Amino acid sequence: MNILKIRHGQGHIAKIEAQSFVDGEGVRCSLYVSGCPFACENCYNKVAQNFKYGEPFHEDTLEEIMEYCAPNYISGLSILGGEPFCNVDITLKCAQTFRKRFGNTKSLWVWTGFLFEYLERDSAERKTLLELIDVLVDGPFINHLYRPNLPYKGSMNQRVIDVQASLQKRRVCEYIKS
Repeated sequence: MNILKIRHGQGHIAKIEAQSFVDGEGVRCSLYVSGCPFACENCYNKVAQNFKYGEPFHEDTLEEIMEYCAPNYISGLSILGGEPFCNVDITLKCAQTFRKRFGNTKSLWVWTGFLFEYLERDSAERKTLLELIDVLVDGPFINHLYRPNLPYKGSMNQRVIDVQASLQKRRVCEYIKS
């Protein structure tokens, strides 16, 4: 199986955290999707590598996520995994609904094992998802490059990217904390 071709997982989510303090800036709602083909050594969320882990995603799940994002003290939505870009059937719907409901008043952060350069040239679905994101943490977790206390990432190869600036300038632009 070619991991690059997996776009639609099995429709499961691992968990939802209504209030997270570690998945991006500010207090955030975090959605963890199920299924990741990268299987990184010492992945912090190994259980979510299974595409059938957790609960099936439904429309009422989407509404629950949007309600968690609604309070003024919530800075935005973070989507992690599993692999968000191998679950585009869930993540794109969430991102589109999030933007429709909140516009750019709240931020959307996503973590992926894929590289930005690949995603910006990939399928229409993946590129559409990428275009809705504010901050992307890209690249697989590499155990021997792990360093504690790296902001928003686990290993030194990973990048924290300002997606909108990167798309506009047609080069990767590092995200600078606001």
